[in-house]
Amino acid sequence: MTPTAHLALINASVGDIQGGLGPFLGTWLAQAAHWGPSQVGLVTTIVGFATLALSGPMGALVDRAARPRLLIAAACAMILAGTVLLLPARAFLSVLAAQFVAALGGTLVVPAVTALTLGMVGKQAFPRQQGRNQAWNHVGILGAALVIGFGTASFGPSIAFWVLGVLAAAAIVAALATPAGAWNRRRAVGWKEDEPDDGQERSAILTVLADRRLLILSAALALFNLANGSMLSLLGQKLVAAGQDGTGWTARYVIVAQAVMIPVALFAGSLADRRGRRQLLLAACAVLPLRAVLSALLADPYWLILAEVLDGVASGVIGVAVPVVVADLTWGSGRTQTALGTVAAVQGVGGALSGWVGGLLALHLGWTWAFLALGLPACLALGMVLWLEETCAPGGQDAGGTACGQSGARQAPARPVGAAAGP
Repeated sequence: MTPTAHLALINASVGDIQGGLGPFLGTWLAQAAHWGPSQVGLVTTIVGFATLALSGPMGALVDRAARPRLLIAAACAMILAGTVLLLPARAFLSVLAAQFVAALGGTLVVPAVTALTLGMVGKQAFPRQQGRNQAWNHVGILGAALVIGFGTASFGPSIAFWVLGVLAAAAIVAALATPAGAWNRRRAVGWKEDEPDDGQERSAILTVLADRRLLILSAALALFNLANGSMLSLLGQKLVAAGQDGTGWTARYVIVAQAVMIPVALFAGSLADRRGRRQLLLAACAVLPLRAVLSALLADPYWLILAEVLDGVASGVIGVAVPVVVADLTWGSGRTQTALGTVAAVQGVGGALSGWVGGLLALHLGWTWAFLALGLPACLALGMVLWLEETCAPGGQDAGGTACGQSGARQAPARPVGAAAGP
């Protein structure tokens, strides 16, 4: 099995387990522990904000430890352990602790997989490989959703635990079985591979995070998630209010969106080098306001599938473009995963606020105006990306001096960007 085949198996497995039980948590707690929506919401909110605060530190751990295979295995083990601990949990504190363990693993696994990918294929091949990673990620999510959806009738809600357990075990085996020699630490951060690793090339964290382009990107992603995060949930509630099967249609919309994300991710990975990264971000942010308009004006659940196709396009492109852009901006600094975790935290704040903001809008403005209002932060995100200059155009160079849109060398030149500092 080739190293990239291991990457495919890892990404297909971690895609669904990254959030633990995810949307099935509420169903499980309602049936097994007789919890109400307020209790479930409080646990997910506390854990959500705690893990957002840890996203940057988890990225820094990946940068410092330089053991992505072991970190992926450890992260998946934490997800599995937290989910198993949830089985007997009924009290609030025990459920909270179990969810926190699982969420901590989910926060760690993304930068670890990114670091493993960069150290395997190098910066030049990273955009295309990130597209493949995301495609396999969505294949895993889609497959798990189908198994759980069709298997629940026969096996009950506990089937979600079995699916998560199998996927976590597969990810652990795939990570540990990845050949150690396929990954190079210096290749993963943009340092010359033939120089000794003396640990003195790492840039200061504040120097990296204060990059104006990284700040603009973070703000744009926070606005993107503020607009996008609650749309599907509100769509399901809108259908319920109209007398439709909101739960059934929501499941179908999830499947449609994930199916669309697979080819979109593959296409975006190749397009990043041919057209530049900014084009991808612009496309994703331009699609989102259109989705909001369709969600506002359409009432037929069949026609609303068009809105979720656009969700698949926007989310599929973002999943590929963001790690690639962050790598462009931090290449050679030794802080790429720290920056990626920090950007993910800011992005997550928008997502965390989206449900609350969307609910308030629906309550006070009604469904149509709620969706149109959510289109406003989407338009602001588009404006932020228009303000963001290209990070690595074809024929140009990224922040570390590595040529973009060309095949060939897999290692970045000389020194990192920013002031040198200790590790």
